[in-house]
Amino acid sequence: MIAPSHTPWALITGASGEIGQAIGFALAQRGIPLYLHYNSAGDKLEPLLAYCRESGLPAFALQADLSDVQAIYQLFEAMPVKPLLVVNNASVDHFGLITDVSPQLFDHLVNVNVRSAFFISQAASQAMIREGFGRIVNISSIWGQTGSSCEVLYSLTKGAILSFTKALAKELGPSHITVNAVAPGAVAGGMMNKFSPEDIQSISEEIPLGRLGKPEEVASAVAYLLSPEAGYITGQVISLNGGWYT
Repeated sequence: MIAPSHTPWALITGASGEIGQAIGFALAQRGIPLYLHYNSAGDKLEPLLAYCRESGLPAFALQADLSDVQAIYQLFEAMPVKPLLVVNNASVDHFGLITDVSPQLFDHLVNVNVRSAFFISQAASQAMIREGFGRIVNISSIWGQTGSSCEVLYSLTKGAILSFTKALAKELGPSHITVNAVAPGAVAGGMMNKFSPEDIQSISEEIPLGRLGKPEEVASAVAYLLSPEAGYITGQVISLNGGWYT
């Protein structure tokens, strides 16, 4: 079986962030029922939930601290219909020297950025294997591909996501499950908000296309990788960075 027998549900982790919300809107516009995970900013999901209500599309906000594996198990127990489309988008970053990283901070970033993606995928893959269909998209980063000074820990976690993507694609391929990654460059909002307007202008000038990316552009790539048209794409990384790094 290479297609689901019903309209598949999607789970988006970190759905309350700018990229997560954009992914949610992109999928909702395609008629995909949604589980929208958040940790502490559930109020930011209201516009997306309102859009789904107005469209008659099932959508549920689910709270969980993904640094806790038990919370991941409970998250899946709360889903009456298991998702066959998964976007591992939840992430935290850290900007600073390696000498400033404490063991506690290290564990926090690894737990949220890497371990959660692993155990979310593990839990979701059970229904996907039974159905003979599934799509997993992991959100990495340009720094997972090239590394970044003063973001060594963040780069480490996002690089791990890329290796995880390639390995899992090989393991789940025989079950007709695809696993891919999207690695955004500098995208407006979110983590870029910590930079001054002058810093953002300087970064934009380094990018061949001369601007930051948009969350909607990341969402379009994710939506494509989840679509039937992307059924023969697996183990790949789409880097949306405006030509910043090639």
